[in-house]
Amino acid sequence: MTQLEPDIPGDYADALTTLKDLVREAQYRAQRVVNTAMIELYWNIGHTILQRQHEQPWGSKVLERIARDLRAEFPHMKGFSRTNMYNMRAFAAAWSGEEPIVQTPSGQLSWSHNVALLNKVDDHELRRWYASGAVQHGWSVAVLEHQIRTSLHTRTGAAPNNLEARLPGEGTDLAREVAKDPLVLDFLGLTEDAHEHALEEAMTLRLSQTLAEFGAGFAFVGRQYHLDVDGDDFFVDLLLYHVPSDRYVVVELKAGKFKPEHLGYAEQDVMPSAA
Repeated sequence: MTQLEPDIPGDYADALTTLKDLVREAQYRAQRVVNTAMIELYWNIGHTILQRQHEQPWGSKVLERIARDLRAEFPHMKGFSRTNMYNMRAFAAAWSGEEPIVQTPSGQLSWSHNVALLNKVDDHELRRWYASGAVQHGWSVAVLEHQIRTSLHTRTGAAPNNLEARLPGEGTDLAREVAKDPLVLDFLGLTEDAHEHALEEAMTLRLSQTLAEFGAGFAFVGRQYHLDVDGDDFFVDLLLYHVPSDRYVVVELKAGKFKPEHLGYAEQDVMPSAA
């Protein structure tokens, strides 16, 4: 016998909407707490680098080594690229000698916001002005860059708290920006990449069996192998070398079902180096 569903109260839809809003607000608050912790970590890393460079001649090769060693220790975190190490150092230099970074406007923004401010605004007070505006008015990175590009500070002639009222819903842009920031999720190891990392760990532990499955003549070159292409950082999950054909073989690991966009092919002749 089919069991009838009890009558739904007339105010059920409104109550459900309220509960959904409570869940989303709690999620946003939690994500912002994590984001703030990550921003504080990046500032501390940059500050430590600045201190060491002041005491000893730390050049670019040392920063590259730090980036490589941190990636080896925390392979699921994409924030430890060479480029980001320079960003962290610049971030600490831009906000040095002030209150704790978490108490500044930049401490409430996403890392993408902060990188945009570093790259597009040289003056410290002006950078703080735009950071405050982004926090108060909930600007996304795209909106922030637009405001900087069009020199909003010259058009308003006032502090950010005197700007025109934001449009309905605009205030959630910043929250959404933080929520979708892949670095925040990588910071916790909660993305699909974490599952791919677990797969990578399992394959590494049984590397000899894995190489045998690929066939004869394969050699293991590296894991999370770093490639620098015109200044951009790329990381190969597994890099193998096929001795008989004198070719490198790139292995990209994907969690879940196969998708057509996962398929790619590239070939480049490799000239043996002189002994």
